[in-house]
Amino acid sequence: MAEPETRPDEISLRAAEVAADVTEAERPQDRQRLAAAFARAASSGVRVAGRGTRAVQRQMGAARRGAGSGTNWLAAHVMTMAPRLRVRNHTALRQQFPGRSADQIADALIEGASRASAAAGGAVGVWAALPALPAFPAEVAAETLVLVGIEIKLIAELHEAYGTPAPGNVAERMSAYVAAWAHRRGVYMIPGGVVLATGSPLARLLRRRLAARAGRSALSLGPLLTGAAAGAYLNSRETRRLGQDMRRDLRRKALPGS
Repeated sequence: MAEPETRPDEISLRAAEVAADVTEAERPQDRQRLAAAFARAASSGVRVAGRGTRAVQRQMGAARRGAGSGTNWLAAHVMTMAPRLRVRNHTALRQQFPGRSADQIADALIEGASRASAAAGGAVGVWAALPALPAFPAEVAAETLVLVGIEIKLIAELHEAYGTPAPGNVAERMSAYVAAWAHRRGVYMIPGGVVLATGSPLARLLRRRLAARAGRSALSLGPLLTGAAAGAYLNSRETRRLGQDMRRDLRRKALPGS
């Protein structure tokens, strides 16, 4: 009997859960435990035919040849995942970081997210039955989706830390944060609204950003230790850079003339 296929909504839900859990883990051993758990889950159902350089080159070549289809898949799942991310609001952040300024809270959030990205970068995936993709290897798609979840959660919480949350209901706010992730700017900087209509300039930008993120995720498929180390380092650096850029942008809005 064939195993039931993982539903798209289940994929997005599990990615959102893992992104939040790894980000909010306070101790290194907790992050390592979570990363190891979803690595084991992936290894039970996702197989890679070889871990050497040639195998990675084949995987990345296939991703480049079909990048359009792969990024469409990723973009659709990012939009489904975003409203399910667990985001701490301004009050919750103040309670978790009592006595700290907005800048200090932002620093803590960026540090936590960068460590979460490093932990995710050393793992191969999140779930056991990821449907076959038209372009990206399953491990790359899984890792990319979780990493983007970590970064969108960071963006949302930085907006909360500075008291400038996006307007609207949950779906509208999270769509705005997806757009902020694509633009690398705070929500107030996004031109033309946050509608991610197919074929819109913003939708195209989102797909380009996802293609670049997936390319970095592919490095973790390299030889066991070097691949994991490269993935952890690059993911951590990219998340930290994004958080610092967002922090500067939001700080200028919160403190005009700074």
